[in-house]
Amino acid sequence: MTNVPRNADNFCYRHPDRQSFILCQRCGRTICTQCQTPAAVGVHCPECVREQRGSMPRVKPRVVTRMNGLASSGGPVVTYGLMALAGVGFLIGLVPGGFNLLGFNGALALSQPWRIVTGIFVYSGIFAIIQLAFNVYMLWAFGSMIERELGRARFIALYVLGALGGELASSIFIPGYIVPIVGSAMFGLFGAFYVILRSRGQQANQILVLIALNIVIGLVLGSPWQMYIGAAAIGALSALIFTRTQHRSQLNAQRGLTIGLGVALIVIILLRSATLTGAIG
Repeated sequence: MTNVPRNADNFCYRHPDRQSFILCQRCGRTICTQCQTPAAVGVHCPECVREQRGSMPRVKPRVVTRMNGLASSGGPVVTYGLMALAGVGFLIGLVPGGFNLLGFNGALALSQPWRIVTGIFVYSGIFAIIQLAFNVYMLWAFGSMIERELGRARFIALYVLGALGGELASSIFIPGYIVPIVGSAMFGLFGAFYVILRSRGQQANQILVLIALNIVIGLVLGSPWQMYIGAAAIGALSALIFTRTQHRSQLNAQRGLTIGLGVALIVIILLRSATLTGAIG
């Protein structure tokens, strides 16, 4: 019997105990079946595959690319984000106990402070689909214009402050009830849009009519209309701050007033909650 001398070139470079006669198409190294990766022509070894992947341009998901395009072009990214959050809040409201756990309740704001944040977005059950449709439409109609006018950061602040205004009114007039605040945030936008139009010297009576009409509808349907007035008032006040402090030299004052207003609203909500629960006399 003739012994065939061992030739190292006929064994896998990564597994020396495995004989193979297949070469990597790029580097020419011998590779076994386990180390082969099919290519357009022949096969490649693991090292060449890694090099190829490292040199390939990374392709971002289409959604990310589109959002980056909107951001760079000045599109209403925050408005679209709030519309998406509205959909998420509606789905959470469909989960049994979801609204009861996350909805705003003035009496529970101190012991369960997360409700101050989550209450801004969560809806209450399947019948809130009408409110969801209304809010998404109003965000699309008014939110995009206000975002372009004020900028993204101020628009976020305005939206949150308006919602806090609704929560404060809820704590004062209808304490002890879990209420949907999402509609109040829309009234914050209405109040802000009125101030923005007036600051430009434009007619804004139609906004007052819109606010009054929705309050009347709230009265008929038994909705907490007090929250709408509170949100509209705070939204108008927030927009007044933004429109009266537009000069570069006034930016620090603008930030201070905006943050101060937000902190004041939260503190008053917590103090009201403490009073309702007997934490303070």
